[in-house]
This record gives sequence, structure tokens and C-alpha cells, in this order.
Amino acid sequence: MKNKVLIIGGGIGGLVCGAILAKEGYRVRVLEKHTIAGGGLHTFRRNGVEFETGIHLISGFQQNGVLRKLFSYLGIADKLQIKPADANGFDQLYVAEGGATYKMACGKDNFVQTLSSYFPEEEENIKKYIHRIYEICDNVPLYNLRLPTADIFSNMEIMETSVSEFIASFTRNAKLQNVLAWNNAMYGGRKGKTPIYVGALITQFYIEGASRFIGSSQQLADLLVQVIEQNGGEVLTKTGAKFIDIQEGNVQKVITESGREYYADYYISAIHTSSMFKILDVSHFKKAYYHRIDNIQNSNSAFVTFITFKPNSFPYLNYAGFCAHKYDDVWNSAEYTPDNWPRGCMYVTPPVSENDTFAQKMIVNTIMKYETVKKWENTTTGKRGNEYNEFKKNYENKVLNMLEVAFPDIRAKIETVFSATPLTIRDFYNVKEGAIYGTVPDCNNMAESHIPVRTKIGNLLLTGQNINLHGILGVPLTALLTCGELVGLEKLLKHCSSVS
Repeated sequence: MKNKVLIIGGGIGGLVCGAILAKEGYRVRVLEKHTIAGGGLHTFRRNGVEFETGIHLISGFQQNGVLRKLFSYLGIADKLQIKPADANGFDQLYVAEGGATYKMACGKDNFVQTLSSYFPEEEENIKKYIHRIYEICDNVPLYNLRLPTADIFSNMEIMETSVSEFIASFTRNAKLQNVLAWNNAMYGGRKGKTPIYVGALITQFYIEGASRFIGSSQQLADLLVQVIEQNGGEVLTKTGAKFIDIQEGNVQKVITESGREYYADYYISAIHTSSMFKILDVSHFKKAYYHRIDNIQNSNSAFVTFITFKPNSFPYLNYAGFCAHKYDDVWNSAEYTPDNWPRGCMYVTPPVSENDTFAQKMIVNTIMKYETVKKWENTTTGKRGNEYNEFKKNYENKVLNMLEVAFPDIRAKIETVFSATPLTIRDFYNVKEGAIYGTVPDCNNMAESHIPVRTKIGNLLLTGQNINLHGILGVPLTALLTCGELVGLEKLLKHCSSVS
């Protein structure tokens, strides 16, 4: 029998780690503070309608897709209910300035041809840009399930060049530069800061296989839990970790909020690093390490608006929509005042069935800084007061005003509206200041903003969206890295690569 592994946090990272290690024979136990596991995969019901909390568009499940291979290795890929997004426009950017819509098409050649129809004089530049994006992705080993052969910082171009600088090196057309950065809202891109490998991986990832969960994203979480349980592990919900007891350079046990103690040979923290530091004695870490990790800049948070439609009133949109007032708002959505918020948004109508004609619901994400709701930070859900509730209603109305720019008659088709703020996200995900994309990698100082999966504590590993890359792509790949420290990364990559 192999070693025991205790995982703190039952989000995507914790569940993927748990499933991999359980399949490899480890005795796995996952501690999750909520009533149901899933993290960003988690869904909730309001008035009989199921809403996602984090995952809205996915990819990697097409033939030979990296996630299809990973989840085929785990035995669950064919059990997922997935439908392709619109191949001729899986993402669509609407810019109110000029009233233009730009469609991002699936497939390398289709993408170039479609985008070139808006910028015919830039076709060669667009080709060169996408060609280089694919070259970069082909040379990221883990993304291609290859064993890394060099230090993460060895490729200086993709580490020290920002997305904005990279785009500008291919075209001087300012409008095209902004259009090529249409998906900033998906990864919290920052001008002059976000390294090109982040933008390249996410862009190519979706071009090659944009798709959506049918029904809800919770299905993936449930299947991962099944893998853990079928291999002798367990996922304990309503079991939040209160203290990580470290003695003589190793974790000895984890004490839960109920006072129960759990022991293991290895421990994996799948929660935000700042949240982890709150439940252990930081004196066990070198001051320089602790301060560096704890002070890495976090991404912005969001104001999320949840909409239900009157039956058969609003069309189902088989794409993720991005809306901006002006072209440069794709970079400046976090630079707002109360008078001009929101500067941009992302909206989706998640599918309920395989062949939806009308949308049942819409989820709208708008970037919001934590400072906007900081005055209520010491309150709890349901007890934030009338002023807070009025704030939410006011900002819901601002979101609807923006949606009306793209869909003039949308208000008449809405049945219900409610929302969540950075405080909701902070409390639900247990992340500092409600950061929706974890910590921010900075191409100007990658060594300082990088968090390795190994810690200074001998038997404590890290995983989750703060390590390397966030989202449905980054978190499972990081889980492979984390599990590779125990199982052997080469062995795991061979397992994943060998499945059809």
C-alpha cells in the first residue's frame, strides 16, 4: 500500500490531484469546506435554474486535446457531456465605438481568414502572429505532455515579453492590436506585464477546440470525486482546514474547524497561498520566501450578474461574448470610475441541452477591483446591509445598460436578475480580495512572481491556479506537476500520452 496523501481544498486542482494519486495507488483524502466539492466547477441553483460559478467556456477535449488525454487516462473523458462552440465565432467581440463585431473562428487557418476579413491589409501580419503563437505553444513541454528539459525561465522571449509588446511587434494597426487582445477578460491580461506564454497558450487552446459543458460544469467535479472514491479515497465536504501543524520541517497533521485531526505522509495545499499562510505558523518558512509568496500581486476580482430569461424570448448564443465601449477598453477594464464602470464585460448563455434554440440564462462577468467593495469587507453573506444591497442593484443596472448596447431589447426578455461581488467571490473561494485569476505573473520579474509546487516544508506541495497558469487549462496541468513530485512526472506524462 502506498503513502497517504491529504489534500486541502476540493476545487479543480485538489480534485485532479486526488484523482491522479488515487488512480496511482495512493491513499487519498480531500478536505473541502463547502457542502459540495468543485471550486470553480461548482454550480448553484436559484429559482430552479442552475448557474456556474467559474467555468463558462472550455477546450482541450477535441481529438488529441491535452485535457481529453488527461481525463481519458482518468477514465472519465467519454462520460462528459460537451458540445462544440460556434466554429466560425467561438468568441465574439463587440465594440460599441463604431458598432463593430469581430468573430474569432476555430482552427488556425479559419481564424486567420476570418480575422483578415475585417483587416484585409493586415492578413500577412495576422498569419505571422498566429504562426508564432503556435510555435510558442509547440515549445511549451507540459502543454504538449512532454517532460520539461530546462528551467522554466530558460526561454527568455516567452517569459520576459509581455502580450501587448508581442502583439505590437506584428502590427502597427492600433485597432487590430486591441482586437487581438480580445480575450484579456479570460485571463486577467495586463498591458506591459502579462507574459506572452499566458496569452499564447490560452489563445491557441481555444482556437483548437472551444466547447462548452452541456448542463453544468459540476459534472466534471462529480466524475473526479467518483475516480477518487472508486480507487479507495474519500472527499470530505463541510470539512474546512483550520490549522496545518508543522514540526521539524514537515507537516505532522491538519486540524479541521470541527477539531478533528488528520494525518498523512504527504500534504497538498490546493487553496490560495495567502489562505494557506493564515492556517499555519509562517515562522517555519524563511522570511524572504514567505514575504515574496504572500506579497505577489493578485488579479482583479469581478462583479458577476446572473440573468434568467422569459421562456423562448432570448436566443441561445453558442459563443462567449465580449463587449467593450472603446477598443482600448480590452486593456483598461480595471481602470474605471463609478461613472464609467463597466468598461467591458464577458457574457455567456450556458447550454441546457444539445440543441438549444433559446437561452435559459446568461452569466455576465465584469472586472471589479476589491477596493470598490472594501467598505463592506468585514461583513458576511446575507448580513451586509441595505447600502450594500442598493449598491448591487445599482451595478446590476449598469451591467444591463451595457448589454443593451449589443442587445437593445434585452431588458424586455429578462425574468430575474441577481449578482455577486468580489466579497462573494472572496468568501466562496477563500481567496485574497476575491482574485478570480489567482496571482499575476509579471514578465518584468518572473522569478519573483513564480510559485513552485514544492515548498520549504519537506512533505508539503502546492497546486491550484496560483501556480503557473489558471483556469480549465492551467489548473489540471499544474496538478500533473504536483503529482509528478510523488509519482514521477515522466511516468504520468507517458500514461496521458498513451491514451487515444
